[in-house]
Amino acid sequence: MSVNVNRSVSDQFYRYKMPRLIAKVEGKGNGIKTVIVNMVDVAKALNRPPTYPTKFFGCELGAQTQFDTKNDRYIVNGSHEANKLQDMLDGFIRKFVLCPECDNPETDLHVNPKKQTIGNSCKACGYRGMLDTRHKLCTFILKNPPESTDSGSASAKKEKEKKNRKKDKENGSGSGEAGNHDNFDAPQAVDGDDDDEDWAEETTAEAQRRRMEEISDHAKNLTLSEDLEKPLEERVNLFYNFVKQKKESGTIDGADKEILAEAERLDVKAMGPLILSELLFDENIREQIKKYKRHFLRFCHNNKKAQKYLLGGFECVVKLHQVQLLSRVPLILKDLFDADLLEEDVIFAWAEKVSKKYVSKELAKEIHAKAAPFVKWLKEAEEESEGSEEEKEEDDENVEVVYSSSARELKVETVKPDTPEKEEDDIDIDAI
Repeated sequence: MSVNVNRSVSDQFYRYKMPRLIAKVEGKGNGIKTVIVNMVDVAKALNRPPTYPTKFFGCELGAQTQFDTKNDRYIVNGSHEANKLQDMLDGFIRKFVLCPECDNPETDLHVNPKKQTIGNSCKACGYRGMLDTRHKLCTFILKNPPESTDSGSASAKKEKEKKNRKKDKENGSGSGEAGNHDNFDAPQAVDGDDDDEDWAEETTAEAQRRRMEEISDHAKNLTLSEDLEKPLEERVNLFYNFVKQKKESGTIDGADKEILAEAERLDVKAMGPLILSELLFDENIREQIKKYKRHFLRFCHNNKKAQKYLLGGFECVVKLHQVQLLSRVPLILKDLFDADLLEEDVIFAWAEKVSKKYVSKELAKEIHAKAAPFVKWLKEAEEESEGSEEEKEEDDENVEVVYSSSARELKVETVKPDTPEKEEDDIDIDAI
């Protein structure tokens, strides 16, 4: 049974049709998978490689995909119903098949792996534009561009001929044969001047710089999404090098927003304070806490995970400058607390357990022993504040607002709590 390619169109005479997806579940337990039986036919109707919609399903479902092109088997791990996949296919068609101008599916993708761009052209209305490359599938498309068609190779050949003609013209070929050729192609040269300007690229340094400045936002987003697919260790190294470059160039003082944006881009925001501690702190850490307070606040404010990484970075700095800093551990912790970089709960949780994640067990015990007076002071201060709040609440309960019609303003009086009067001793009548 066939359905409309654009299922939002209910016209039964709509000429763009595709087969309805047929899904078959195979296997059991952890090895269960869904085979899309007719993916080749569906992809042919959409004029896209069958790997694209299959990979799209994997991206949307968070599942792995397998392609067996020889046997035409396209697999998505897990058990998935055909109706659910059909609805997801509508999303693929909207993003990667339909023309954004006329909603017609007669479109072609133009992938340029070198420039990291994906173009879209419509044969119906003539639309040409760039795809939004923020979807994960775009990375797969760039690595696996659609096979070039005959028409595509012909157009590439035509472009090459135009460039060669322009080179001959610039070189000033003066032979009679070349002259006759130029005269014969004069109308084409006149009509093709603009085309040559579009297709031919300048190779001067200035032209390259200009093209780099004109890179579209889509291409930039694509580069960002590629970084996100890298392992955590590589992303942390990218962030480390970014901060290090800012420090070496002398621009780090005002780069707090850029540093936060880079950490969020690489999805390593929580680990940011650990990297910043390594690069920005040394034996003068107390002065540097004040200097770079704004940088750390952007990561640590209302983020307990980032605060735990900051404590880890603090331990690493103490390890590197043990002679100068070990005795000043409580003062450094108080500076971090006063700068609102650490919350009480995080400090208490850190103090309860000695960890050898960042430093040796022996050094960690020494650091915790040195920090004990500060932690004790912090707990006592918290208890005192809780006690004063309770007293204040009791005082508030004993305050009464008295209103008098003759008074010009309200009077507040403290009312002593009623104490039960002692009952008079029983009188023995016989004793009178």
